Amino acid sequence: MGELKDRLQTDLTESMKARDELRTATLRMVLTAIGTEEVAGRSARVLTGDEELKVLAREAKKRREAAEAFRSGGAEDRAARELAEEEVLSTYLPAQLSDAELAELVAAAVAESGAQGPQAMGAVMKVVNPRVAGRADGGRVAAAVRAALAG
Repeated sequence: MGELKDRLQTDLTESMKARDELRTATLRMVLTAIGTEEVAGRSARVLTGDEELKVLAREAKKRREAAEAFRSGGAEDRAARELAEEEVLSTYLPAQLSDAELAELVAAAVAESGAQGPQAMGAVMKVVNPRVAGRADGGRVAAAVRAALAG
């Protein structure tokens, strides 16, 4: 079992003892998502720490998107719940990169790959994605790469 999964399991037990319904439900949900990912494919496997973080980031993104959908549909209480769940998940994710830090990483990747013009976006993304690894949303990274290649 990965270090993150162990921590989630321990925190789940603590939240159950504290009768923290939101935290308990959120941690159960993410542990289920990790378990599902472990048994997906041809054979069961143990996820690496990076894979566990990707699952956690994906679940947090789902919560943000659901909150937007509920808010646009006029269901503010459900949107608030989704955002509260996303807040619980964010405590387990690495700190997000600032715009300046992201721009710096992208500039270094552009220089390293020697890319020029928008058609080279894939090459830059291939270099920058491992460096970002869960510290910035993919859309944000793509926008930063697009901006760096355009200017």
